[in-house]
Amino acid sequence: MELVRQPVFLLLLTGSVMFEIFLAVPYYFAFGDEMKLVKTSALAVMLLSGLFGAVLSASQSLAREIRSGTALAVLSKPVGRAQFLLAKFAGLAAALTLLAFVNMIGVLLASWMAFDAYGKTNLVAIGIFSGAIALAYALAGFSNYFLRRPFVSDAVFLLVVLVTLATIIITSLIIQMQSIGDRAVVDWHLIPAGILILFALWILAAIALACSTRLDMIATLAVCTAVFLVGIMSDYLFGLPSAKGSWWASTLYSVTPNWQLFWLADALETGKNTFHWSYVGKAFAYVIFYAGAALAVAVALFDDRELS
Repeated sequence: MELVRQPVFLLLLTGSVMFEIFLAVPYYFAFGDEMKLVKTSALAVMLLSGLFGAVLSASQSLAREIRSGTALAVLSKPVGRAQFLLAKFAGLAAALTLLAFVNMIGVLLASWMAFDAYGKTNLVAIGIFSGAIALAYALAGFSNYFLRRPFVSDAVFLLVVLVTLATIIITSLIIQMQSIGDRAVVDWHLIPAGILILFALWILAAIALACSTRLDMIATLAVCTAVFLVGIMSDYLFGLPSAKGSWWASTLYSVTPNWQLFWLADALETGKNTFHWSYVGKAFAYVIFYAGAALAVAVALFDDRELS
């Protein structure tokens, strides 16, 4: 609840899902790859918004409380530091799941609205979706002015409900709209790809939380960005030397999170369905072990941190 009451979380949530829908608006003339371009771009927006959301939320939930003295006040009660830190991660993971859920709706709707060079922009769908977002803000403003409820958290939860309803209305009732001469359909294969991105965000949240035990927001963002960039290139930087028997490359290859394991958007367009739900289960086991290791490091760093 503390995280969803941050204005930056609401702006990130709204901006990311609106940009995902915008990706299905322009004419691309990508020689038949318009659908693939929209889908991969929407998934990339989902990943990058989660990156900033993980870092900002971790800094807001831990680094700011250490600096303001709130953490010291809580830990003066019969609450252990490990329990305090794990509870922060649970709240952070829940907030990122909420962010990923709304972004996943935007990705699915963008895949439904995507068209090739012979199609046209679905203005009715854009109008319904934009109206749902505007209605969520209006209802949140009404509850804030008349009922004295917090605006940001109400707007976030209203966005989740109304955006979901708008997507159901668009995809179920506007069946006469066509794409490439056929009925427009939602690419449901994007759901496991989105779940894998959520797994990557959980790992990044654990790393950001470990950094927030000692660093402020800007430094945490710099470290997480570096880990993200190195993890994308880990197959080239460490994987090839590791295959040749290099011990240092094998060690770094194991320690560095391999984000390519969670980015399988290209496999969706091969027509072969190169991964299934069993792969998602294996990725979840990887998340449990890696996030557990990152949280163990976070607990070790936070255990001897001076809070006064």
